[in-house]
Amino acid sequence: MELREIDLNLLLVFDRMLAEKRVSAVAQTLGLSQPAVSNALARLRRLLGDELFLRTARGMEPTPLALQLAEPVASAMSALHGALNQHTAFDPATSRRSFTLAMTDIGEIYFTPQLMDVLWRAAPGVTISTVRNTSVNLRDAMEAGQVDLAIGLLPQLKAGFFQRRLFMQRYVCLLSAAHPLAAKSRLTLKDFAAAEHVLIQAAGTGHGQVDELLASQGIVRRVRLTVPHFVAVGHILRSTPMIATVPEKLAQSLAEPFGLVWRTHPAELPQVAINSFWHARFHREPGNQWLRKLLFDTFADA
Repeated sequence: MELREIDLNLLLVFDRMLAEKRVSAVAQTLGLSQPAVSNALARLRRLLGDELFLRTARGMEPTPLALQLAEPVASAMSALHGALNQHTAFDPATSRRSFTLAMTDIGEIYFTPQLMDVLWRAAPGVTISTVRNTSVNLRDAMEAGQVDLAIGLLPQLKAGFFQRRLFMQRYVCLLSAAHPLAAKSRLTLKDFAAAEHVLIQAAGTGHGQVDELLASQGIVRRVRLTVPHFVAVGHILRSTPMIATVPEKLAQSLAEPFGLVWRTHPAELPQVAINSFWHARFHREPGNQWLRKLLFDTFADA
């Protein structure tokens, strides 16, 4: 198929349908009537010989061909938008823009203090909101521009997204400085198995792989407490004789404020990549580009 055979406005409707999943929402976003959107979809279906979107209880769900086209179409639309708006610069010193970042509670503990300190000096009018990556439909929210960037271990963000590695990190054992095991410079698997543990089940992140890896090695923990997030771990370990398996960056952030120490993990656990993610539609958007660079310059390993 040649480009001259297709009206590029049809691709605009296609791109928005991927994000909105409802004809009425696409019509409202693009300032068109619902029949006009339906007609555009019908023309595109005839051109491509595929249904593209099927009506379900969750809205118009894309077919395999539509999913295959999603990333290149979004990237092309973003490139066109960027080319036509090159004169629109982003000035952090004067901007009053609000950005939304999706991150876990680990991310809020580790990233936000330093990020806000940098913004205070470089972009005093810019504001930040954070959302949990489990509290929204992250793919749809980023595609619609409701979330600008996501940070963390997020294996579900693949097709249609760009990513850049910030750093690799290992898992460590975190415990109170008053814990009997804190006197040892290195823990053994026997120490680990005999200790009582806080288990963190962080749904929607890749950290659940740790439990699977420990189980696959036949390592059984004496779990005394299970919590759904990392945010209370410092408070818990400070006053109890338990240990927790956590990412090293979190351990570094919690150690001094809560009187904790961390030790190399005795189990063989792989390092994990912490990445920043953004949707292809905003790859060339000046504000998004600026924030991505700021994050990388501030947090990426050399």
